Order: sequence, then C-alpha cells, then structure tokens
Amino acid sequence: MSKEKWQGPFYSFGLVVILWQLAAWLVKLPIVPSPAAVGINILQIFSKQMQIHVLYSLGRILAGIVIAVLLGVCLGFLMGYFARLDKLLSPLVYFTYPVPKMALLPVVMLLFGLGEASKLIMIVLIIVFQIIITARDAVKNIPPEIFRSLQSLGANQWQIFQEIIFPAALPEVLTAIRLALGTAVSILFFTETFGTEYGMGYFIMDAWMRVNYLDMYAGIVVLSFIGFCLFIVLDLAEEALCSWR
Repeated sequence: MSKEKWQGPFYSFGLVVILWQLAAWLVKLPIVPSPAAVGINILQIFSKQMQIHVLYSLGRILAGIVIAVLLGVCLGFLMGYFARLDKLLSPLVYFTYPVPKMALLPVVMLLFGLGEASKLIMIVLIIVFQIIITARDAVKNIPPEIFRSLQSLGANQWQIFQEIIFPAALPEVLTAIRLALGTAVSILFFTETFGTEYGMGYFIMDAWMRVNYLDMYAGIVVLSFIGFCLFIVLDLAEEALCSWR
C-alpha cells in the first residue's frame, strides 16, 4: 500500500487513542482504563494467555471466509451466466437472504452442536449470500458483446469464465467480502461465548465476568486489530489481483 493510504488509518488510530485517553481522564474509574495501561497489559498477557484465543478466532474467521467465497463465487457466477439456473435459485436466495442470521443461531446449534461446525456455519451464512448476489449481478452487467467476441474465436465455457467473468467480477466480490466482514467478526464474537473455551469472544466475556477490565479491553483491542488486518489483506489482494483497474 502507498504511503498516502497508510496515513488515513494512522490518523484514525491516533484520534481514537486521544478520545479514549480523554474518556479515561474524565471518568476516572477502573471500568475505563487508559490506552497505555491496556497496551502494556496486552504485551504482558499476549503470549501466555491471549495467543491461543487469537489463533482460534483467526482460524474460524479465515475458514468461514474461504468456504463462503468458494460457495458464493461458484453459485453467483453460474447464476449470472446461466439464465435458467438464475430463475431457479434466485427466489431461494431472495427468501433466505433477509432472514436475520442471529435468529438462526439456536437452530444451527441444535442441528450441529456447540462445536466448531456451528461457528463456521454462522460465519458462512453471514457472508455467502452477499457474495452470491454480488457475483451474479457482476456477471449480468458484463456486456454480451464481450462474450460473443470471445466465442467467435472458439473459446469454450471454461475459457469464458477464466478470461472474462472472473476478472470482471472479482473487484465486486472483494467489495462484498469487505462489507460482510465486520458483521462476520461480530457473529464470531457472539458464537464464541457458547460451548467453547477458546476464542476472543470467550476471552472477553470471561474477563468481564471476572471484573478484569484490563483483560476485557485488551481482548476488544486485539479483536478489532484482527478485523483491521483482514481489511488490509483484502485491500492488498485487490491491488494485486485487480491492478488493471
């Protein structure tokens, strides 16, 4: 990323730290510790207590994103290219997409238990529908002349997907992932408070129950940093894969 793109996050981080410090000075209670105290606490507990929780949460969110992207991109591309498949599957997508995914959490946990499967399924449900709709619409927006020009050169279906559909739709797919990522991290936090002993959601809620506000804020900061890093990775992927834009 260029220097100019790093300046925005740097200034935003500085503003958050300043406002946080002002709140700590005004409240003067343990419930709002200073940013410096939380930062020192992170350095002290990360390798001994927090690292395992970070690895579990990061593994869950990455696995959920990979599964959602594979399913969503494949279905979206096929629906956008084949009109009959779109007519068959679009009503199902439109019916299930508006359902609040949190409302499905009890059902998912009853069917798949409290383990890793239910957590991955919830993350996939959050992301996959937005990817399907975005990928489908991106394919539909490709001018038909582009397909005909490549078909006239003898291209088969796979070459059409490889040379036209995938490059044209990829920027929109990455945008859909970026938009859904914040909600996915929130759902991950909620699901990690059930039936697990590892994960940032469990770490934060456990610290809250123990009235350990330094650990609680440390978990919140680290979870936010995980989300920030994932956004940066998506930006870097877009620059590398969509440099033609």
